[in-house]
Amino acid sequence: MEIEPRRKIVEKAIEKGNGILNLSPAWVARTFLDSGRRLGLPDSSYDLGERGTISERWLAATNKADNAVGPEDEGLSYIADDGQKVITLKEAVEVAGAAIMGREYAQTHSGLGRLAKVFDFADRLPYHIHQMKKDAALVGRNPKEEAYYFPEGVDLGTHPETFFGVHPWIAEQKQYDLLLPYLIDWKDDLILKHARAYLQVVGEGFHLPSGVTHAPGTALTIELQEDSDVFSMMQALVGGKLISKELLFKDVRPQDRQRYGERVVLGQIDWATSGDPFFYENRHTQPKLVEETSQPGGQEYWIYYNTLKFSGKKLVVKPGQTFTSLDRGVYNILVWQGRGRYDGHPIEAGNFSLDYCFDELLVTHAKAITPIPVENIAAEDLVIYKFFGPDINPDVPMIPPYKP
Repeated sequence: MEIEPRRKIVEKAIEKGNGILNLSPAWVARTFLDSGRRLGLPDSSYDLGERGTISERWLAATNKADNAVGPEDEGLSYIADDGQKVITLKEAVEVAGAAIMGREYAQTHSGLGRLAKVFDFADRLPYHIHQMKKDAALVGRNPKEEAYYFPEGVDLGTHPETFFGVHPWIAEQKQYDLLLPYLIDWKDDLILKHARAYLQVVGEGFHLPSGVTHAPGTALTIELQEDSDVFSMMQALVGGKLISKELLFKDVRPQDRQRYGERVVLGQIDWATSGDPFFYENRHTQPKLVEETSQPGGQEYWIYYNTLKFSGKKLVVKPGQTFTSLDRGVYNILVWQGRGRYDGHPIEAGNFSLDYCFDELLVTHAKAITPIPVENIAAEDLVIYKFFGPDINPDVPMIPPYKP
């Protein structure tokens, strides 16, 4: 379809929603681990044969999941209207970026620039990295800085602890080759003995720059990240299953793999951050009250911060109350708990029907910068997560470097 007809579809949807777009859920399957089956789907829906199991839900996604097997639109979000998917959000941003992101922002940003997701695995994820900008660019991809939040009301799973980085002395003494035998032999999970584990605490999270080794635990996690799906898996055995060694080299150039072998991945690690002796103090994120938006009807909390590449808030509206939302630019929301109305749009947690009520919306720039009433019409707190892209919240909190 030509650009102009697609632009009119988007503009019509924006006009109909008074600046707010309904989004359909985007489910992503993975083959390397089984799903934790906590995403709200019927149990029979998770297994997808050779594609693996549905383990992630992507939110307002404009980039495709980088899976070897799967549909061409896996991971992409769609704008929904009258119970139907009408156009991908990726296409919408491409043909009507100014209408969605605001003209000034669209002139300096090629897209929304972030990806929010809910990931849910039955076992701890393998120890891995997401390539930094210099290495991701070699394979034509974006880097992947990310942050986690562990939401309330969900079972934490069997291993609610995340391994981050390496023991500080390894980085201090440049003993990088300690990890090499595990990558070459590719037979077990003993590489984890060189990392430190931190408990996943409900209502808290972590900020993680690209290039840092990590193995997330089994807590259901709401993640906000740069819009990328690059990684190199560095742990062979996970949950009793030997994963494909090809995942170690997934985002490595063939010529670099041939020249350097497994050692190439060691050169992509941010050793200084991975070996930070105060990693927890510098990367652990507790909710921070947004004092300037606090109201009798509810409060907002920063839950994704410490970076300008993305940011995010948790909004809690009290039963029977209304909160007036006002922000600096385009964002998307996930309704996590309760039901209500977002500028009149019916919203309900876990509603995947694409009917009149949604749990996922995108708020365009023009709408976001005007007061929006958020109403809680239920007897429990209405909990909503807001996700913002790069440079929208320049005042987002930063964690001061820890000084013992």
